[in-house]
Amino acid sequence: MKKLLALFGFGLLLVSCSNDDNGGITPPDGPEDIEYTSGSADFSNFVAVGNSLTAGYSDAALFIDGQTASYPNMMASNFALAGGGAFNIPFMADNLGGATLGGQSLFGNRYILDFSTGDPAPVPIEGTGTTEITNKLSGTFNNMGVPGAKSYHLIAPGYGNIAGIAVGLANPYYARFASSDNATIIGDAAVQNPSFFSLWIGHIDILNYATSGGVGIDQTGNLDPSTYGSNDITDPMVFAGVYNGLLQTLTENGADGVVANILDINSLPYFTTVPYNPVPLDEATAALLNGAYAAYNGGVAQIAALNVITPEEAAARVISFQAGDANPVVIIDEDLTDLTGFNPALINMRQATPEDLLVFTSQTIIGTLANPNDPTSINGVAVPLADKWVLTPQEQQLVSNAVATFNQTIEALAQQYNLAFVDAQELMNSITDTGIPLSDGSTVTATYATGGAYSLDGVHPSPRGYALLANLFLEVINEKYGSNMPGVNPLDYTGLYIK
Repeated sequence: MKKLLALFGFGLLLVSCSNDDNGGITPPDGPEDIEYTSGSADFSNFVAVGNSLTAGYSDAALFIDGQTASYPNMMASNFALAGGGAFNIPFMADNLGGATLGGQSLFGNRYILDFSTGDPAPVPIEGTGTTEITNKLSGTFNNMGVPGAKSYHLIAPGYGNIAGIAVGLANPYYARFASSDNATIIGDAAVQNPSFFSLWIGHIDILNYATSGGVGIDQTGNLDPSTYGSNDITDPMVFAGVYNGLLQTLTENGADGVVANILDINSLPYFTTVPYNPVPLDEATAALLNGAYAAYNGGVAQIAALNVITPEEAAARVISFQAGDANPVVIIDEDLTDLTGFNPALINMRQATPEDLLVFTSQTIIGTLANPNDPTSINGVAVPLADKWVLTPQEQQLVSNAVATFNQTIEALAQQYNLAFVDAQELMNSITDTGIPLSDGSTVTATYATGGAYSLDGVHPSPRGYALLANLFLEVINEKYGSNMPGVNPLDYTGLYIK
C-alpha cells in the first residue's frame, strides 16, 4: 500500500499540534475566589495502578513527555489544588522511548509522523535511547502503571526481576523500579499507604489477542494463568478474582479511589485504519488472477455439491477480482471448514469482507512478495494473508464478549467497594462515533493520525486523548466525593507529534 494509502492528506491540518515543553501539567489556575476542596476524599497521597494506559504510553513507547502527559499526572496536578502531595514517576531516561538490557537493544524508539518522503508515515524517531533497564531507580513511585501488565501480573512475585526478562517471566519497565526481585506491583503500591488511588487494568488481558489477529486462545474455563500464552484472553473468573483482590489491598486502610472500565478494543484505530479492500488491479491482472483461482473455486463448488459445506460457506470462499482500486485481500480463515482432506489445494482461504478487521501492521505486508524470487507471489493477492494479520468476525466476538464480561465485573466491584466508576469506554466510543468538540472549534476524533485522540500506535491515546480521559476521571471523582477539581485544558496537550 502507498504509505497508508495517503491516509493523512489535508486532514492533518485539522489537528492542532503542539510540541510545547511544558507538558501541560502545571496546576490549573482557577478564579481567585474559588477555594478548591477534596470533599470527602483525601488526595494527599495519590497512587495510580495499571498498565500502559496509566503509565502514559503512546506512539508505541514510554518516554518522558508521554509520562508527564499521563492521565494520573494530570489528575495529580488538580489534586495539588486541594491538599494533594508529590506525584513521583519512574521516568525513562529520555524522550526517545527505546531501551537496552545489558547494552543490548530491548525495544525501539517512539513513533513520529514523517513527511520526508512526501507521503506521511509513522516511523521511529532517530537516536539511541539512553534508558538501560539494569540501572534501577530508587524510592517509591506514585505512578505504578506498567506497560504490558495484565491483571494477574499485578500480583505476580518476580514480575520485576531483571533476571526473568530474557525468559519472559518479568517486565522490563517494572524491573527498573521494583522494590526487590520478588516484589509485586500491587505490593509496591500498597506499601505507600495511598490515601486515594486509581485502578485501570484489564485491557492487556484481551488486547494482545486482538492485536495478534486472534493468534491466541480464549482461556475461559482455565483458572491457571501460569499456563496462558502472551496472546491469550484471560478467564473471566481469574480476572474477577484478581480484580477483587486488588481492591481489597488498595482499600484495606480506608483509601478512596476511582476505577475505569475497558475500551471497545475492536473499534481502536489499530483495527479500523487499514481497509479490507486496498488492492488496485487493471483488467488484465484481474483476469490473470481469476484464471489462477479458477481451480480453487471449482474445487470448492465440487465439495459444496457433496453437502460437506453449506452453500453460504461455499459462496464466501469464492475468490474473484475485478479491475479497479478496491479489491479485497485474500486471507486465511481458520474458522472455515477444513477441506484439505478432500483436496490439499483447498486451504482455508477467502477474500476479506467489510466485517473483517485488518490489523494496523498488515499494511507492511500487503502487496509485498512472499518469495522475493517470484514476482507473482504478492501477499494478500496471490498469497493469502496469514491469520495474524486479520481479526475475523468470530475472533472479534471473543474480544467483545471478554470486554463486556470484564466491564460488568469492574462496575459491580466499584459499587461493592463504594468507589468512583469511570465509563472510559463510553467516552472513547463518543470520540469514535461523533467526535468531541474543543473550545478552539476543532473536533477530536478517532481517525488515525489526523483525529487527535489516539497516538500513532493506534491503540494508546495521544496526550490530548489522555487529557479528555483525565477530565472524565476528575468529573466522576467530583461527583462521587464532593470535590470541585477544575480539570485540564485538552488544548494544552498535543494531539500529534510531527517530525
